This record gives sequence, C-alpha cells and structure tokens, in this order.
Amino acid sequence: MKSRRKKKIAAASAGIMLCMALTPLPVCAAEMDNILQAAGVTSMLETKLSTEEYIAFAQQAQGAAWGYTNIGIANVESGNLNVREIPSTDGKMVGKMPKHSACEVLEIADGWAHIQSGEVEGYVSTDYLLTGPDAKLKANEIVRTVVVVNGDGLNVREAPDTESAILTQVASGEEMDYLETLDGWIKVAVDADEAYVSAEYVTVEEKLDTAITMTELLYGQGVSDVRVDLVEYAKQFVGNRYVWGGTSLTKGADCSGFVLSIFKKYGISLPHHAASQAGYGTKISAGDLQPGDLVFYGNKRGSINHVAIYIGGGQVVHASNERTGIKISNYTYRTPVKYVRLLQD
Repeated sequence: MKSRRKKKIAAASAGIMLCMALTPLPVCAAEMDNILQAAGVTSMLETKLSTEEYIAFAQQAQGAAWGYTNIGIANVESGNLNVREIPSTDGKMVGKMPKHSACEVLEIADGWAHIQSGEVEGYVSTDYLLTGPDAKLKANEIVRTVVVVNGDGLNVREAPDTESAILTQVASGEEMDYLETLDGWIKVAVDADEAYVSAEYVTVEEKLDTAITMTELLYGQGVSDVRVDLVEYAKQFVGNRYVWGGTSLTKGADCSGFVLSIFKKYGISLPHHAASQAGYGTKISAGDLQPGDLVFYGNKRGSINHVAIYIGGGQVVHASNERTGIKISNYTYRTPVKYVRLLQD
C-alpha cells in the first residue's frame, strides 16, 4: 500500500511540475487544479501508470483538444455508433458516428452522453464512447493531417510542376489527405492516387472525423423503395476499411469492390474495375442524379479511376483510400467525369 501511495504522489508531483513548466507564472492553486483537470490528470491519479507513463500522458494531453472542451471518441469495433434524438434505444436516429470520430460531450447521465459532433446533436450510449483521458490519448493517435482547398477549381497535378498533367480539380472547402510538404507544393492523397497541389491555395490542418447526418430520403416522393434501401444499406459500412483489391464490406474493399458488393445484394453483377463499371447501365447527366446512381471520377485524359454511389443531398459514399476507408463526401469533392444509372425504376 505504501509503495503504491508513493508512486501516486511521485506521479502527481511530476505532473504538477510539468504543468507548471508549460504554464505561465504566477499560477494559483485553483488555476493549477483547472490545468490538471483540463489535461485529464486528476482521473489519471487513480490509475496504475508509472511516473514515466504519466509524464508522457501529460505531455500528450497538453493542447490535444482540437477545439473540443470535453472530447469524446466513438469506440466501436466496426460500423457506426448511433446518435439518437433522446437518450433511449427507442429514440429516432439523427446521425451516426463512424469508428474513431470525435464529439463534444455536453453531459453524461444514466449511461447516455449528450453530444455534438459536426452538424449532429443527440445522445449516444457511453458503452461505446471514450471520454476523459482515454479519449484524449486515442485522439492523439488517430488525428489526421488534411489539406483544405481555399479556392474553387484547384488543379491537382500528377507532379509538383505547373507543366505537369492535371489529375483532377477540387472545389473550395474540400479536403485531401496530407502526405508531404515540398518546395511550394503539398503532396496529397486523392482517393487511392498520390498527387500535388500548390501550397499557395491550400491550408494544412489537423482534423478528427465527426458524425454523419441521416440523409432524409422519403418513400413515395420521387425516390423508389429500392433506392432508399440500397443507400441505407451502403451507408451502414461507413468507417470500415479500404483494402486494395478487396470486396468485403466488413473486412475491406476498394472503390469498385465496394460498389460491386453493394449492387450484388440487389441482383446486379458488376466487374471489379471502376472503368469497366462505367460501361454498364445508362449514362445520365448530373441534373438527373438520384440516390443509387453511380458517380465516376478520373483524370483530365478521361481515364476513369474511381467510383462512388450517390446517396442524395449532393453526397456520395465510397471506399476512398487506406487512410480514410469507406466515407461520405460531397459528390463534387473532385471533378466527376461520368454519371451512370443501374437501377431502372
């Protein structure tokens, strides 16, 4: 007992010294308590961390909120954490938090957390939500560095050179995964491709994913039952892995493998290749898009290299890349090159 008590006291002292070193003086006792609580220190004193582990935790916790005062992280093995309108399993779903997405925890009571995540506010079960120090540590592991586009029609090039071929164009406000900073250029991931954008027209930021809203698709109002069902089926796999050459909706799929497996459930057979899938069905225009239609992307030479499923509301669901997995994006997150209808209803 004495040994454990000494370890806790040593850890507390180390944490206080670290916080004092990182905080402008003078600091009163009350302010120090607030600093420790903000870093998750008080609750960590009840754990069995070594002094070294404790100091490492305190260092990680400093400034790791990413805009959140009381951060929570969805802790599901696969699929999504349901966000409900009321704190009950009978409550209407208002959104879904993919695995490792973040939220602001507003209140916790009776096994439910009242949260705000992106545009979604509601309640989630605390059984599947990391909070406090655990959430901060997990956030530190999973935070992504993204490149945010500052102007419309940003050219994404195959090499860091204005003479290089344009792979696609990306709209203002859209995000790409950050890979590397070069001289005046940023290397990015656009789905499964690596490419380059001018550093002058983008901002590099750290980001945690947030909840997705429930697209309101109403039966009997211009959208067939099968389209609604297909879209809701596809959306349940958001957050699952991207695996090159894969077709498993749970263990991992690439873009065409994801589409192939979704449509297989509805009796439509497709090849495992995005460019080949573009040759099936009926070509349509952007103005004719309905939930369940396919959106294809490619380079300026017209070669198709990516496919997504339109889900309504200007959005698509797609298996993007190994960093982000299956996700939802605006359908114009990069320049579409073709639209195809497979469901003839």
